[in-house]
Amino acid sequence: MERERRVLCVGLVCLDIINVVDQFPLEDSDSRCVSQRWQRGGNASNSCSVLSLLGSSCSFMGSLSPGPVSDFIVADFSRLLIDCSNLVWVSGSTPVACCIVCPSNGTRTVVLSDTNLPDVSLDNFRKVDLSCFHWVHFEGRNAAEQVQMIQQVALFNTSVPHSDRVCVSVEIEKTRDELYQLFPLGDMVFVSKDVAQSLGFHSARAAVTGLYPRVRPGSTLICAWAELGADANKDGVLFHSDAFPPEKLVDTLGAGDTFNAAVIHTLSRGGGLQEALSFGCRVAGAKCGFHGYEDIAEKFGPNLRPQV
Repeated sequence: MERERRVLCVGLVCLDIINVVDQFPLEDSDSRCVSQRWQRGGNASNSCSVLSLLGSSCSFMGSLSPGPVSDFIVADFSRLLIDCSNLVWVSGSTPVACCIVCPSNGTRTVVLSDTNLPDVSLDNFRKVDLSCFHWVHFEGRNAAEQVQMIQQVALFNTSVPHSDRVCVSVEIEKTRDELYQLFPLGDMVFVSKDVAQSLGFHSARAAVTGLYPRVRPGSTLICAWAELGADANKDGVLFHSDAFPPEKLVDTLGAGDTFNAAVIHTLSRGGGLQEALSFGCRVAGAKCGFHGYEDIAEKFGPNLRPQV
């Protein structure tokens, strides 16, 4: 029986300690939160959660340090049926993000304790069996190393039939110049609203048009613009989807990671770009109407349910 090939997401995993508040606290004040929870976080990690809840087989690759925080994280990967055999164990402290979610105004404020845990390296990535995957998604981080990782995928693709090649997507979320060298390397490039604005663009349509010369011909450039939906450009053909806001805004934390995952889920299963863009906006919008990601399975997943 032919084994199922998976989606591999490479990037950050951390612990999110999420405080939900009625209103954002004043500086130097004491206040109570409505609720608090621990949640596995990090862009690539969140995208894995959504992929799995939608029914895609997926794996996560990132760095962790042994200890009680990583015990929680690994258990949560397992609960959502996410393969983490490609985790890289290093000495140090696993990053922790303290998040304040304020549903009354739709904000999510994040303070990250970045412990400078080493990111996945080229040497780590060389140990991955790429024949297990049909898609690799890179959360843009240590770009110089990731350039070489993507070159490893390209080399693999030259050695297999076209049907067995691995598609590469990259996410350029942070406004750091070093990340911009990833633009021409992905078959699909997700560029954030923040990056687009920092480069002088004032809409998703303008961003995917103006930044398209930076990507490889034939690649797809996608930009989501929150409540204004998302746009894409593939070889000069433009696509747009409106947003699908929830009836009540509850939790926007991870909405971008949700959008990326829903787009990848659709395209990796043979869907078209317009379908993927609309589905991404639909799932991300729904996610903003509840805390965490679990309800995605109920609303959009086929048969998969999280294990308790």
